[in-house]
Amino acid sequence: MPAPERFSGVLAPVITPFLEDLAPDPVRLTAHCRWLSSHGAGLALFGTNSEGNSLSVGEKMELLDRLIEAGIEPARMMPGTGCSALTDSVELTRHAVTSGCGGVLMLPPFYYKGVSDEGLFRSYSEVIERIGSRDLRIYLYHIPPVSQVGISVELVARLVKAWPETVVGIKDSSGDWDNTSRLLALSADDFRVFSGSESFLLRNLRAGGAGCISATANINPAAISRLCEEWRSPEADALQQDLDEVRDCLQMPSMIPGLKAVVAHFLDDPAWETVRPPLTALEPAKKSALIAKLSQRGFTMPGLAPTGE
Repeated sequence: MPAPERFSGVLAPVITPFLEDLAPDPVRLTAHCRWLSSHGAGLALFGTNSEGNSLSVGEKMELLDRLIEAGIEPARMMPGTGCSALTDSVELTRHAVTSGCGGVLMLPPFYYKGVSDEGLFRSYSEVIERIGSRDLRIYLYHIPPVSQVGISVELVARLVKAWPETVVGIKDSSGDWDNTSRLLALSADDFRVFSGSESFLLRNLRAGGAGCISATANINPAAISRLCEEWRSPEADALQQDLDEVRDCLQMPSMIPGLKAVVAHFLDDPAWETVRPPLTALEPAKKSALIAKLSQRGFTMPGLAPTGE
């Protein structure tokens, strides 16, 4: 079996639907993944916008199995497998690799703050050594505003030097273009740098980056994919502006309830609004204001079909 190809383009940190009892809903999740894939997006499951850290290791593995059983191509999947406990990271990562996933998106262990680069290097290295697979492809996940544990550029360089065929990329959700620029300047061969927002997509692609892994790809995948394909065209700046305007509509303290409200609206399926505590669903007035903003732009989600269709 050939080694997994490295990801590029746009990936959606797939939002996770829940049933009334707060159990994950694999049927709705499968339908959403099919829609995202049909519009050119890869599937970054179990990340921040997936409420990934509100899901157990067992729930994530079962959802992954259900998606594959339903025909979702595992090579398009980049599940989040970084946990606070080393053994949880190993178990989930091993399951992703043996399931044929194209790669994993791996947070650093994030509970203890102020840890050293040496400690983080040992943590990632221990996972890699315990998995012991040539098929493992790790995309580091740098999101210090949320995790409060960052992955320094120096640590990235050290990991890539130690594991050049395994540590193959990073999602930079720092919101700091200077940090992204430093990552892009790494001399590592074919190291893939993804911006954590499509707001940086065109700048990232022009600087040699691989694409973006962005929350709003859950609702706007076709437009983001188009920019990934046409970033060299004369229309690229206008395409970026269109993406920025949609994202501006979603800017709120917690984007997750907003994304779910939009999907619920366009599917006419209120079940999609359900989030797991401690998150709470978007208030009706805020939902109405959000939908109004998008409607004023003529925003649609083409091809979205009710679950089961």
